[in-house]
Amino acid sequence: MRIVVAASEMAPLAKTGGLGDVLGALPRAMAREGHDVRMFLPHYSSIDLSERKVTRIGSNLSIDVGGTAHEVTLNVVKDRQRGLEIILIGCDHYFKRASLYIDPETGKDYADNDERFILFNRAVLEACRAIGLRPDIIHAHDWQAALLPVYLKTLYANDEVFSGAHSVLTIHNLAHQGQFPGERFRLLKLPDRLFGAGEAVEFYGQVNFLKAGISFADKITTVSRRYAEEIQTGKFGCGLEGVLVNRKDDLSGILNGVDYSVWSPSRDKNIPYRYHINNLAGKRMTKVELLNAAGLPVREYAPLIGMIARLVQQKGLDLIAEAADRMMAMDIQFIALGTGEEKYHKLLTMLQEQYPDKVRVYLKHDEKIAHQIEAGADAFLMPSLFEPCGLNQMYSLKYGTVPIVNHVGGLADTIEPFNPERGTGTGFIFNEESPEAMLEAIEKMVHTYSRRRLWTGLMKNGMRQDYSWGRAVAGYIELFRSLKDQ
Repeated sequence: MRIVVAASEMAPLAKTGGLGDVLGALPRAMAREGHDVRMFLPHYSSIDLSERKVTRIGSNLSIDVGGTAHEVTLNVVKDRQRGLEIILIGCDHYFKRASLYIDPETGKDYADNDERFILFNRAVLEACRAIGLRPDIIHAHDWQAALLPVYLKTLYANDEVFSGAHSVLTIHNLAHQGQFPGERFRLLKLPDRLFGAGEAVEFYGQVNFLKAGISFADKITTVSRRYAEEIQTGKFGCGLEGVLVNRKDDLSGILNGVDYSVWSPSRDKNIPYRYHINNLAGKRMTKVELLNAAGLPVREYAPLIGMIARLVQQKGLDLIAEAADRMMAMDIQFIALGTGEEKYHKLLTMLQEQYPDKVRVYLKHDEKIAHQIEAGADAFLMPSLFEPCGLNQMYSLKYGTVPIVNHVGGLADTIEPFNPERGTGTGFIFNEESPEAMLEAIEKMVHTYSRRRLWTGLMKNGMRQDYSWGRAVAGYIELFRSLKDQ
């Protein structure tokens, strides 16, 4: 099939979180299956092409946004793994900036993010026309690409280039919807009827890109089976539960995969000692190095808990705040990595100051330290209030780092509760959003860690799990074929 994939991130070229990791792997995995895959990505100034061969496509495009014509360049990067073309949508006015979405001077979203991604969506379709690409499937990811299904059925409905095209919208996190003031609707150049009360683009008087995409896409997916069910409820639906219930027959969950060429302890170039399921010595040595680098004492019988997350409410930081002193009363150590809201920076910094021999915090994004925490920690804490899929718990399993998770979304789909009597399961799960429930799960982990043979069996249970991309790709291709064959 001819598949167009469009997203605002793709590792390693542009990444702020899990979306980048997924798009760094999924298009490549589909291309390896023999499909003609073109990946469209904004050409941010942060993208380093110094070691890549870049080819300019034909003449520049001109895209009108709000009455101003913007020149758009199309540059093709051949992926190192044959079969995938990455097409970079360049526009200096919108994409030559210090960061992807947030103005570093204000700490807030760029005020013209709607314009930036209107241009991106239009440019993807205009680029297909310019190069004569007639896609079977247009696969859009999150709100930044959610206008593609909308434009496909409105402005481009009679364009023969797209006469055989079907759209799929994948929601990676429903909380991020692309909402803008109602008066900005004119920028979309869509029929006025779509902004009537309760119509596809309108959401309580605002423009909502994601709602529009959900309303127009042929199929909607999200990144785990359980999350697909959760977002149809008031608790997890972020105000869009009604829209999603109306599309429930076209909504499904396909669990993300893991790129084991990057996230595997036997191949990881970012860790000091490699190891595998039959020889775990490298994990013990990596833990020692991690503790030494963090300035923490090496305590053989104290489990080291790792956490890598955006420091926001969604990730359960308030539970940690409430449980902190009781958590630190246990014989554990704790290393956290991430950035986010200032109040959580202060929380973790305070913990580090109060418990200097137990806590080390890295308030930054650092890929190398992230790999070393995954490999060197004994357990990995993910107390998320909601988690569409989650990747770190799947990374942790492969590294023999036992997950401690809340029973939500992809965490529930991937972690099986440990049963010490049977020796089955892969981690520790708590079933309610309370510090007491989280502490109970941590206490179970600490107790199990003291029983070395039992703990080693638990580690190996996780290391045997296979969440590679092959299963996920098969799910997407089956969905795409069902549309193509209609």
